[in-house]
Parts: sequence; C-alpha cells; structure tokens
Amino acid sequence: MEKTFSLRTNKHDEMIDITSDVASFLKEKNVQDGLVIVSSLHTTAGITVNENADPDVKTDFLRRLDEVYPWDHSKDLHMEGNTAAHLKVSTVGHNQTLVVSNGSLVLGTWQGIYFCEFDGPRSRKFHVKVLEG
Repeated sequence: MEKTFSLRTNKHDEMIDITSDVASFLKEKNVQDGLVIVSSLHTTAGITVNENADPDVKTDFLRRLDEVYPWDHSKDLHMEGNTAAHLKVSTVGHNQTLVVSNGSLVLGTWQGIYFCEFDGPRSRKFHVKVLEG
C-alpha cells in the first residue's frame, strides 16, 4: 500500500515534521509490522530522521548545510541557480526506510521524520510505501 502526500513549504530552507502524517497513514491502513519508505519526489527537497524535541536543532542543521553549500556561488553553471539545493538533497538523502513494529513506527525518543525544503517556498509531494511483513 502507498500514498502520495502534498504539502506547501513556506521558506527557502525549512524542515517540516511529517512523522504524524506517516504514523496516521499506518494506523489508517492497520499496518502492524514491516517497513515504511518515505521518499521526496523532488531533486531539491529531501527526507531525514532527526531530533524533534529542540527546535534549535533544525535551525542549526539548516545553517550548517548553508555553510557547506552556500546558496550564492558565482561559479555554479546550473542555469536554475539552485545547485546548493541539489547538493543538500544528495547529502541528506531523498528517502528514509523505517521499521514498523506492533502498529507503530520504531523511532527513538527524540526522533522525527522531516521533509527538508532546500529551494522553497513551493508546493511539494512525498510518497509513503509500506512493505508489510
């Protein structure tokens, strides 16, 4: 079973917690055990698992990515000018695979699933695929 979700990002760079969207889908479909794959359907937006308790983690995460991949880089040849966003997705990844056990996502106490926008604001999509087993 699978589903494509839509969302609207509001900033150039942001991390949106989508954990509850994924968990609700699993509950709706009564998934008890297996794997769930969460994938961004974009080349300038990724998916990661990270801390969801302290909002400063998201701020620091995005700031540090900007330090490594500055947005304004005069030597980039890509005509859209968003090479930094492509590099950030290649670093963060475009998907995550998570375990489902006894009807729940297996995440640590402070972990959440994030949709990572690196070239917004935009209308975006992510896809959730469940492999039961």
